[in-house]
Amino acid sequence: MPSYDTLQKRQNDLIRKALEGSLFIAPFTSTAITTLTTSAGTPAVISLTTLPAGYDDLGWIDKGDGLTFGRDIDSTDVESWGSVEPTRRDITKDVTTLECTAQETKRATLELYYGLDLSGVTPTPVTGEVAFPKPSRPSSRFVRALAIAKDGDGADAIYLGRFLPRANVTDIAEQKWSDGDPLNYHVTLTGYKDPTLGYSERYLFGGPGWVTQLVDMGFPAIA
Repeated sequence: MPSYDTLQKRQNDLIRKALEGSLFIAPFTSTAITTLTTSAGTPAVISLTTLPAGYDDLGWIDKGDGLTFGRDIDSTDVESWGSVEPTRRDITKDVTTLECTAQETKRATLELYYGLDLSGVTPTPVTGEVAFPKPSRPSSRFVRALAIAKDGDGADAIYLGRFLPRANVTDIAEQKWSDGDPLNYHVTLTGYKDPTLGYSERYLFGGPGWVTQLVDMGFPAIA
């Protein structure tokens, strides 16, 4: 008869933390993200892969909020005579959201917060002033969004990624101007299914530290 201790399988090394991370935004026409890491040399050295052209890091993000992912799921149940529980359940809604509070004032954050394409905006000669009007009728601007977090360093580094191939800003928070807080750009992105790729979100896990723990996590070892 096994004891409770022998039944347990608790592994401290598999507890992950997002110690740091970034959110990269790219035009919807940019190449989609398919892999997070790459390898080179013998023995192989695993590192982050180079991002395709167009992906721009939003920069510093509020530490207290980090990147917050939400998942809104709805379902409908079928109830049958003689059963005290539903005999069928269908998922009718499964929507991913991503919230972040960007702290840097630059083109990438301005475009995301105001829902504009500022590629055609040219600074005023001599003064360098940048100005643009609020659209009379805002349009849905779809972008690609890649969130990357890192846990550990060096040979122990593990990278966590979530890619929204067709994301749209569906909510923005109020912006406070004061001498006590930095100027923030808080946005909520909602993921939609990319008609070409066939999915609304892709999850990616990798890094040199990830490879060494594959078996412990329940995955097959690699050759």
